Amino acid sequence: MAVNRDFVHDHAAHCESGVMALMLRHHGLDISEAMVFGLSGALMFAYIPLVKLGGLPLIAYRSRPKSIIKGLQKNLGIAMQMQTFSGPEKGLRTLDTLLERGEIVGAQTSVFWLPYFPEEMRFHFNAHNLIVYGREGDEFLISDPVFEHPMRCPVAALQKARFVKGMMAPKGLLYYPENVPAAIDFHSVIPRVVRKNAKTMLNTPVPLAGIRAIRRLARHIRRLEGKDFRSAKLFLGHIVRMQEEIGTGGAGFRFIYASFLQEAGELLGQSCYEEASQMLTSVGDLWREFALHLVKAIRKEQASQVDFQVLQARLENVASQEAAVYNALLEMT
Repeated sequence: MAVNRDFVHDHAAHCESGVMALMLRHHGLDISEAMVFGLSGALMFAYIPLVKLGGLPLIAYRSRPKSIIKGLQKNLGIAMQMQTFSGPEKGLRTLDTLLERGEIVGAQTSVFWLPYFPEEMRFHFNAHNLIVYGREGDEFLISDPVFEHPMRCPVAALQKARFVKGMMAPKGLLYYPENVPAAIDFHSVIPRVVRKNAKTMLNTPVPLAGIRAIRRLARHIRRLEGKDFRSAKLFLGHIVRMQEEIGTGGAGFRFIYASFLQEAGELLGQSCYEEASQMLTSVGDLWREFALHLVKAIRKEQASQVDFQVLQARLENVASQEAAVYNALLEMT
């Protein structure tokens, strides 16, 4: 039996930011999940038709997996040990060794193979993060931040989840901090990271990411008009699924970043961050409303009942309002 009795589980909005917040808190740096997400610079939008998920284009609302971990390494000077493995046996031995040493260990897994997830919530997503904080016999003790309470997972099941094949295959990834700063110079770090994230969203040179990608997706929605209606509905449904069902969702990440901006304003004593926070919260509401209109369109029986031009206009408005937030952030930082 190897269990870290000092570890305290907590619920979070998103797996990777939740794991990192729990890890940093455990190692003495008490910052919120929203601050973790914001300081990693992970807010993003991507629409990449060449990369497929279930035969449909990749649509993402934050930067790629592991970017929160790596962003915190770069922006806060946190030293992380990250290791992947060629096979499950070595991966299991390393995890057991770390637990015996008293470490709490982050792991990348596939949601589909985690038995404590309700069956209706399991899908083939290979970039779900959790913390392993102990082992008792044939079970690992799991802190999964998307659940209110700690979980138990059979060793064989976690092995399967860690070494599943496919897109974003985890390869048994384990990670934990080797050095965590005792404090953060928020007055220096926050403006720098906020400015960089805003510039990335506004000035991405190719229309695969940022505001340009949102507008590109809007144009593609308009081009669905006149095409096979079944295929069009599948595409619209895919947008909703990627936005509202996969991980934290598009609006969810906007709400987390808005919370970060609100906290940043309080820490720095600058009301302009609070104003930007309110603007981004409104953008999150617009994303949710857009998803609702897509669902209504999917339920129509004939293409003539769907106004694709209106759907395009709604997403174009989301893009404009979100761009306004980043322009406001550039003006204040």
